[in-house]
Amino acid sequence: MLNSQHFNCDIMVSLEDLAINCDEITPKIHKFILKTVEKTGLNGVTVNVSGGIDSAVTLHLAVQALGPEKVTAITIPECDVTPKRDITDVMLHCKQLNLTCNTIKITSVLHVMRDILPGYDVTDYITGGNIRSRLRMLIAYYHANLEGKLVIGTSNKTELLTGFFTKYGDGGVDFMPLGSLWKYNIKQLSKYLEIPENIIKKTPSPGFYEGHTDEAELGMSYDNIDLILYAYEKGLTINEISGDLSISSSEVSRILNKVKANQHKRANPLVLRLS
Repeated sequence: MLNSQHFNCDIMVSLEDLAINCDEITPKIHKFILKTVEKTGLNGVTVNVSGGIDSAVTLHLAVQALGPEKVTAITIPECDVTPKRDITDVMLHCKQLNLTCNTIKITSVLHVMRDILPGYDVTDYITGGNIRSRLRMLIAYYHANLEGKLVIGTSNKTELLTGFFTKYGDGGVDFMPLGSLWKYNIKQLSKYLEIPENIIKKTPSPGFYEGHTDEAELGMSYDNIDLILYAYEKGLTINEISGDLSISSSEVSRILNKVKANQHKRANPLVLRLS
């Protein structure tokens, strides 16, 4: 997914290099969503909305492409973890889009999972978080099956490359309209689409535990991660990227190593071919 082809570059890589023309990209996304649904003969899409920017942009684009009557919005909060403002932001955005949002609380189910799984460690936030993500996707597919719809994914290119998603959780979807866009582009689209300001300005978080943020877990800002991945994709070496961005070569390598280490999360299951 990330191929390096070396070329000479005399200028620093900047976020402007990543910028998209929203007037051109938006109708392409609309067409992709519409055609994908039409080809299946299904009734629309379900979207898990968290109160974050990626799911808000996905929801907004889906409603524009299909109409609110063909979009099912679901928010799945957890007591003591999901901030109340996230639920409020989801509801206000859905109201703006003329949608009714389904709210399904998963706290009681998580307590059952904790009790029945042997050796469950409440301090293992990543394993517990992945359970949450997979449970949320189970609920999305329940609604999709019930209503004859597809599950639309909200992941962007930055998350997919770095493996910042849960395999068979938020990564277990039918299609991903934002999968070729950097996180920086999602911010561009959010402003273009006039997503509520509270959502745009919110610190991105997977919501695995209280205070959990994307950039704290990734160990770097999204802007810098975007620039590293973009520069490598365009052919710059680790040392060139390090010099251009004033980021240590060890940190550049750490981010690029995530791409290789998480290849299995982006790939289809391996099949032994016997004939």
